[in-house]
Formats: sequence, structure tokens, C-alpha cells
Amino acid sequence: MAELFHDADAEVPSPFGPPAAAGGAAFAELLLSSHLALTGRPLCPPRWTSPDEAAHWLYADARFGLLAHGPGPDPTFCYANRTAQRCFGYSWDEFTGMPSRLSASSHHQEDRDDFVRAAHEHGFADGYTGLRRTRTGEEFWIKDVTMWDLLDAGGDSRGQAAVFRDWSPPVRPM
Repeated sequence: MAELFHDADAEVPSPFGPPAAAGGAAFAELLLSSHLALTGRPLCPPRWTSPDEAAHWLYADARFGLLAHGPGPDPTFCYANRTAQRCFGYSWDEFTGMPSRLSASSHHQEDRDDFVRAAHEHGFADGYTGLRRTRTGEEFWIKDVTMWDLLDAGGDSRGQAAVFRDWSPPVRPM
């Protein structure tokens, strides 16, 4: 796995604030239950005694990038864990509310859109590798990506989430 390539001491929001803003334990449960139901695999080890602990671990301690966007024709990010924030170079406040399509440069939109569509059509998609863009315009690879639909208890879509388990350092644009 690539090392986090942004300054580890950079200002990152409190691990307890952003998950609460995104639904906290309830949102973590949506992420975890949807992933398990659609892929048949747990997103993370079941070692927490409370949903709040799972929410904290997903946000602050997970060694994978985890992103989520809401539903709609031009969905915006509603969640980005600390690893994803560091990889993309955005703070919580910068990430959330940003259209998710902006995570890829315009010349990589078709590839990104195809993956998003495949995940939606089948409930989830696995094995994706794609180029993404940092806040400063540098590109980096996300690898071993799984994207899945976020389905509530009634089966209604609440958006999509993606986990990337590996990534490359960014390359400065020419």
C-alpha cells in the first residue's frame, strides 16, 4: 500500500466531528450493512462494541480511502475519511459538498462514469483502477476499488460509496 503522501501533520478535522455531520454511527451502519449485503464481504473487521466505535475507526484509523456521495444526477460527496482526505488533499469541509465527478479530471470522466454506472446497475463493482485528481491538480492512481450502492433498510438508494485499498503518489501536471 502506498504511504499517505500528504503532510501527516496537516490540519485534519477532528475524527468525531465529520462522522457526526455525515450521520455518525447511523451513516457508518449504512456503509457497513450495504457493503456486506451487496458484496457478501465485511468492509472491516467486526471488532467494535458500538456503532460509534466503528464510525470512529472508519473515519480516523482505516488504512483505506473511503468516500461516499449522495444520489442524484450530479451527486456531491457527503463523506470522506481521513485517508481519502490526505490522498486527495482536501479537508472535510472542502470535500463534502463537492461534486464527485470533480475527483477525476475531464479526460478521465468517461472511465469514472462507466465504473459508477456499473456499480449502480449491479449493486456493486470490484477491481477498478483509475486516475484521480488532487486539490492541486496532481493525478494519482486509486487501485483495488470497490464501489457499492448505499441502500437503507427500505431498499431506497442513499447514494454510493467507494473504498480504495491502494494508491500511488501524485504526479505533477505538465
